[in-house]
Amino acid sequence: MNQTNNITQQFMAMGIDPDFISMAGGLPAAEFYPTAAIADASEKALARWGAGALEYGPIEGFAPLRSHIAERISRESGRTFTIGNVLLTVGAMQGLDLLGKVLIDPGDRIVAQFPTYVGALDAWRPRLPAYEALDWSPEDGTSVESLKTAKFIYTVPNYSNPTGALVPTAARQALLEKAIEAGTWLVEDDPYLPLQYDGPAGPSILALHGRMEPEGPYRGPVIYLGTLSKSIVPGLRVGWVVAAPEMIQALTLAKQSSDIASSMLTHAVALELLEAGREEAHVPSIVGHYRERRDALCRAAETELGEWFEWETPPGGMFVWMRKRHPAIDTDALYRFALEEKIAFVPGSVFDPAAQLRSAMRVNFTRNPAAVLEEGVARLAKATRRYLTSNF
Repeated sequence: MNQTNNITQQFMAMGIDPDFISMAGGLPAAEFYPTAAIADASEKALARWGAGALEYGPIEGFAPLRSHIAERISRESGRTFTIGNVLLTVGAMQGLDLLGKVLIDPGDRIVAQFPTYVGALDAWRPRLPAYEALDWSPEDGTSVESLKTAKFIYTVPNYSNPTGALVPTAARQALLEKAIEAGTWLVEDDPYLPLQYDGPAGPSILALHGRMEPEGPYRGPVIYLGTLSKSIVPGLRVGWVVAAPEMIQALTLAKQSSDIASSMLTHAVALELLEAGREEAHVPSIVGHYRERRDALCRAAETELGEWFEWETPPGGMFVWMRKRHPAIDTDALYRFALEEKIAFVPGSVFDPAAQLRSAMRVNFTRNPAAVLEEGVARLAKATRRYLTSNF
């Protein structure tokens, strides 16, 4: 397994160079952040909760927001969840880190959607797990016997990072049934659900399990991760884990050694935003803008990059996954040429635990306006020509 990765640090720092175009990070567009709504919610939160919003709080998070998330998940899934099923985290990323602390010992095997979200690989890298690629095929895919020996299954079924793929409901249901038979935890990481461009995403795996067991306290195998980073703003750093109470308790014990308590202030602000319907009002606007940017990127790529790469237009999310047509392309090597042209993408190797996937790259379209994306694609085409010329 690859034990190092500094590319996230690199692309997060690229924004300080005004001449650089980054299509690397999975970042929302800052110009669409609802700053006025957040300012209003902040004022209302302080007036409503006073000094209580400025204190240390429960490790599990601000109880009124936990209750709101439980009610939200109950509506979405059609079965009842309670506050005991919810842990608030510092973004969904902290949830991944806590899962590593609770579930992974060195050498444990994770069955993970492949290619795999780099943040998950980074979170679990210090725990030294082994990985098996998940095959979603209902009949001929990953077997129950294989799942029985896995510590857990990791999935991003809605507009997967990095591929943008949407997993069909039948495949989700089949995997859920296999996980239940195997007695294996099933992690459903769902940050991109709000960003639906071409029709609905379909039910979550958590909701599918709720249909199977609609009554009583939730004690199922699904561990669901959500966040407000993509639907409102990342700066609030509000995420959540929904799971069986015993898993929430284990994650809470792990969390107390990480941060003692999350920010009660941002939780209170988030609650004001959600109760006022700000998320529902904001998401349709950003979805419209992001759809236009996705289409602009794909049009430009068809003209500039179609000779060397192929891709599917993603139905949601933030990314286009470009796979090489030209046999000589190694996206790790291409990355260095791209940086010289002041353009960045994420090479496929960072989404592979073994760092061997060098035939693809992830390109983000949400952060930049259409004109900037078009210029970025032109720079990437120039870098590709230079790279291929240097290899002949």
